[in-house]
Amino acid sequence: MKLICIGRNYTKHIEELANERPEHPVVFLKPDSSILLKKHPFVIPEFSKDVHHEVEILVKIKKIGKYVDKKFAHTYYDEIGLGIDFTARDLQSDLKAKGLPWEKAKAFDGSAVVGNWLPKNTFENVDNIPFTLEKNGKVVQDGNTTHMLWKIDELVSYVSQYFTLKIGDIIFTGTPAGVGSVAVNDKLKGFIGDTELFSINIK
Repeated sequence: MKLICIGRNYTKHIEELANERPEHPVVFLKPDSSILLKKHPFVIPEFSKDVHHEVEILVKIKKIGKYVDKKFAHTYYDEIGLGIDFTARDLQSDLKAKGLPWEKAKAFDGSAVVGNWLPKNTFENVDNIPFTLEKNGKVVQDGNTTHMLWKIDELVSYVSQYFTLKIGDIIFTGTPAGVGSVAVNDKLKGFIGDTELFSINIK
C-alpha cells in the first residue's frame, strides 16, 4: 500500500506558509515505512530541529481504480480517518530553496500518523467534516472539509490519473492552518467532531 498526500489544499494554510495557490492539487507520496506504529511515540529525528504537525482527514481506498470518474469516486472508499503528516520544516525549506524533492522532509520513518477509522456512513456529508488537533490540551488546528480547495471525491479522481489506486491505499487530504513545531514531551490528540481518533506522545 502507499500513502498519497495532498499539499496546499486549504487557503489559510497556503497563506501561513507564504506559498502560491496551486492550479492543480499538489501530490507527493510517503512509503509504508513512514507509518508510525500503533502505541509508539513519535521520536523527533536527529536531522531536524523544527518538525511540524499537520493534521489531516484520511481516506482509505477499498478497491482498485484507475482514471476514476469523479461521479464514481465515492464508491472507492467507505472509511474516513484522521492522521498527521509530520514535516521536517527546516529540511523542507532548504530542499525547496534548492529546487529539490521533499521526500527527506516528508517521508521519513514514523512521519505518518494513521489514527482509527470511522465508517463513511457516520457522516451526513463528507464535504462537511469538522476536525481538530490538540497539543497539550489546547486546540492548535481546527479544520473542516468544507474549506478544502479540492474535495475528497475530486482528489480520488485526480490522483487516480497518475497512480493506480489499490486496496488499503490511504489519501492524506491536506492540512488546515495552525501547523507548528512539536517538542519533547508534547502530547497530541486528534478528533473528528468529539471522537478521539489518535493520541501521540512526542519523544
